[in-house]
Amino acid sequence: MPELGVKIWGSRGSTPVSGPQALHFGGETTCLQICAGTHSLIVDCGSGARPLGKLLLAGEQRKFDILFTHVHLDHINGLPFFAPAYRSDFHLTLTACHLKSEVKLREAICRIMSPPVFPVNINSLHTSSFVVRPMDLAWQVGEGLKVTPIALNHPGGACGYRFDVGGKSIAIITDHESGNASIDAQIEKTINGCDILIHDAMYTDAEYTHFRGYGHSTWQYVIALAKRANVKTPVIFHHEPDRTDAELRQIEVEAQQQLKTALVARDGMYLSA
Repeated sequence: MPELGVKIWGSRGSTPVSGPQALHFGGETTCLQICAGTHSLIVDCGSGARPLGKLLLAGEQRKFDILFTHVHLDHINGLPFFAPAYRSDFHLTLTACHLKSEVKLREAICRIMSPPVFPVNINSLHTSSFVVRPMDLAWQVGEGLKVTPIALNHPGGACGYRFDVGGKSIAIITDHESGNASIDAQIEKTINGCDILIHDAMYTDAEYTHFRGYGHSTWQYVIALAKRANVKTPVIFHHEPDRTDAELRQIEVEAQQQLKTALVARDGMYLSA
């Protein structure tokens, strides 16, 4: 059976950042590559998609699924700079589960890919197709990789994903704010027993009181959820843009005091399930 792993190409939320305060954990926005055997797919196309795209040009795979958790700007702003999207020998299937139609997905991308906002319009993605799948139905891609969508609590709606193959599993939950009992319960049920959980943890508990309703979680919530759901490795993700390397290192220390296997995501990190 194929091995399962994930590479993080962008771990920030809201906006890309740069500078000496973000050298270790990086500053690209959300983009992840799920690797299952010789096949890989992409979750979100934030600014981290640009370096990923350059790498994919040299590989053998020419058909890619890009799954969107939602279409807020920090999760799609790398698509106009994703090199394979403009190549005739590549085909991209752009998929969302939280929207009502393929038209809505195309319209969202069109907003950032049309003059005068961007000089290249969406018609340049001539080998890309747009798909909207139901939130309550799993499907398979590549070499038997099962994809299970998970509804999230975020302004405008969002969708997480669980990936399963060969008895290994990875879940990606970004962006999500706890507080909706039915959604929270379904997430906990769906991620139960995952080898790796990559979860939005934009705030600390102390900060959260000022950002209630923004659609994000705290790292303390993620650790507690991981314990309840028997997750092996929780990964704190979607970092607040102003969070420095020193602050993220301290969060990792405190998180590991509560759960030894906890990690803080950084750009370039690869984890094997």
